[in-house]
Amino acid sequence: MHAMIGGMSTDTGHSGIVHWRRSLWNGARCEPVLVTLRPGSLHVRDRSLGTVAHVDPHAVTGRLTRFGTLVLTIDGRRHALVGRGASLSPAPSTEQRQALEDAGHGAASPGAVGGAVDQLLNGGAAALMRDWHARLAAAGARLT
Repeated sequence: MHAMIGGMSTDTGHSGIVHWRRSLWNGARCEPVLVTLRPGSLHVRDRSLGTVAHVDPHAVTGRLTRFGTLVLTIDGRRHALVGRGASLSPAPSTEQRQALEDAGHGAASPGAVGGAVDQLLNGGAAALMRDWHARLAAAGARLT
């Protein structure tokens, strides 16, 4: 959702649902979160649309693991975000889906398709997180 009009950026941001892996071993603790990135704002909301984090992207640090987990540090707390939940994970809520639809979420970037192995074994989840990594880095997050 980015266009240039007379040299002025009209980037309105991007929204999507990813999963917050709150436990490495318990799939039921891998919860869907609605992530919204706007100029100067990163907002992460849980299934009831409660705020998990709402910060300037410049205040975010993190890295993308080789397994496609986007590990972010926000306000001193570590958040491990993955492209899809475990089989035990709750589904995104009706409220999250409605908020995503209302936000007019952007299409995935062309690079978010992923390789055949990622598509086959992971449903493209690693590519989705690479896309978020790129978007956050472009917004000023300090990512490696």
